[in-house]
Amino acid sequence: MIKVPLLQPDLILGNTVIHLTPEILKQYNLKGLILDVDETLVPLREKEVSPELEEWVNNIRQVASLWLVSNNLSGNRIGRISKVLNIPYIVGAKKPSRRKLRQAITQMKLPIAQVAMVGDRLFTDVLAGNRLGTFTILVEPMIDPAMVKSYPIHNFEVWLSQKLGVSLAKTQNVTKIN
Repeated sequence: MIKVPLLQPDLILGNTVIHLTPEILKQYNLKGLILDVDETLVPLREKEVSPELEEWVNNIRQVASLWLVSNNLSGNRIGRISKVLNIPYIVGAKKPSRRKLRQAITQMKLPIAQVAMVGDRLFTDVLAGNRLGTFTILVEPMIDPAMVKSYPIHNFEVWLSQKLGVSLAKTQNVTKIN
């Protein structure tokens, strides 16, 4: 059985990843980010990154090392995204497994306490990061509104986690959970 604290993000952004600022990273002494890809950086079926995401990556890389760690098995798709963003990547991570996250942190040469796992899913991204001991940041998913009328996986995870006692309250777009 999953212990509820393992599902509790350290920071709930209350918005998409492009609203995660260098100031927030400095506030929490974060020098490295492990980024989920699907619906954290790009909508699931998209192969191209937005100009806003490219600009965000260029700003964030001034204060933090970046790695893409995806459960997606498509090395071609994730590799293309990685190449455009100029960020190293790992596919087939099997999150909530910690193994590939640990591999990215080793490559960053940073202490675990200075690395955050950033993703849109509680039961993969947040759970994996918390199991490893990284700071965890939950972001709103990037979904293509023309393709998706609802987001059942996200809705189910939110419902289940709240039933388990996880607080997903957000205030002024950024909430620190202790």
